[in-house]
Amino acid sequence: MRRAEQVTFGGSGLDRAAHVRGDEAALAAARAHPKAACVVLWRGKILVQGDRLDRLFLVPMAHDLIQQGPGGVIVEPIFLGLADDASPLFATDISSWDPEGQDVSGVGAFVDRTEQQHPDLPEGHVFAELRRIMTRLGARDAELAATAKAIIGWHETHKFCARCGAQSEISQAGWQRSCRSCGGQHFPRTDPVVIMLITHGDKVLMGRSPGWPEGMYSLLAGFVEPGETLEAAVRREVMEEVGVPVGQVRYLASQPWPFPASLMIGCAGEALSRDLQIDPVEIEDAIWVGKSEMMQAFAGEHPRLMPARKGAIAHFLLRNWLADTLD
Repeated sequence: MRRAEQVTFGGSGLDRAAHVRGDEAALAAARAHPKAACVVLWRGKILVQGDRLDRLFLVPMAHDLIQQGPGGVIVEPIFLGLADDASPLFATDISSWDPEGQDVSGVGAFVDRTEQQHPDLPEGHVFAELRRIMTRLGARDAELAATAKAIIGWHETHKFCARCGAQSEISQAGWQRSCRSCGGQHFPRTDPVVIMLITHGDKVLMGRSPGWPEGMYSLLAGFVEPGETLEAAVRREVMEEVGVPVGQVRYLASQPWPFPASLMIGCAGEALSRDLQIDPVEIEDAIWVGKSEMMQAFAGEHPRLMPARKGAIAHFLLRNWLADTLD
């Protein structure tokens, strides 16, 4: 698919400079570089700036917030790579900061519209939920935000060795965890998920999960199982959820999805039937939607149907399906 990397969080050509990760001298030089800067996260939220919160705010590595940490709690920055001018880019987490007196009612919720302002940062530079602002970011900022959120989230949930249970420690500039007890080496986890544009003639298959906003439908999706090809995963998931057999399957595009650590693998599949046998354990409802109806939904003019979330690969694939630009 020629437009594949135009998806939100698509590749921006970031030089991840993996050779620096295990080179202590090069890493020290990167940290001391006068233009070195950090993507900063707080409880999973990204530090952004601008009237529309449409740009990352990269905090200089020399800033007290990075050098001393919030409340003196120093967190080792993770090396993300090099900017186009070769200045080093890092990510760090200041979740130990307590935003006393600020609204934190939405933190951790699926929809969080609250913003938090750190007193040591310029006015208007706030922490915002990435789902809320992801479509506003440029390609490079989006890739940096997704990478930082995913890798920091992995460290948060993988502090102990999966082999022996001992506490592990950060190594390779944040791209590995090492266990001194048993010698185990652990690497960031990404879960492959197939998301399927299943069509039959001029109609596309849409489903909804319990708890979604009324009228919201999206493409079917599911995790790839061990020992399974992408094609097999597509056919299995569609059969399990709606009882529809699928014939030919082809890859379209992928999207890093750091909520918390998935790679969404967009595939097209040809349904061999429109008969639906919905498994209520898997999904709440499924429907076939024609192009005219979907165009109404995208225009916000459909009486019942809401389109998939903007920024998600489902929205991207459906938009290209409507425009006949899947090739």
